[in-house]
Amino acid sequence: MPRIAGVDIPDRKPVRFALRYIHGIGPKIADDILARLQLDPAKRASDLTDTEVAQIAQLLDQEYLVEGALRRQVNQNIQRLRDIKCYRGDRHRRGLPTRGQRTKCNARTRKGKKKTVAGKKGVKG
Repeated sequence: MPRIAGVDIPDRKPVRFALRYIHGIGPKIADDILARLQLDPAKRASDLTDTEVAQIAQLLDQEYLVEGALRRQVNQNIQRLRDIKCYRGDRHRRGLPTRGQRTKCNARTRKGKKKTVAGKKGVKG
């Protein structure tokens, strides 16, 4: 199993799909990397030579922000928004959607499981 940027990429998949297992690399960047290094995208990850793996790792280190560094930068950006107390930072702090989505009937992914409020129907005023 080749190890690139601290991540074990799957052996049996073609390189263009295996590279996507690295956090921060999507379809376009994976294809760009293979085009720059003139590697066959259909080649299996297990068939890569050590020099090819080293070339990919070196290119990732030099030009792309991946894995731990990318996660750290994203967390720092969110923390900055929280610190300056802007609207988006407040939404992050409360665990609500930050990009204008509705929350009345959806947003269960961000809000978590339903918290039932007891005694709401039977109250008469």
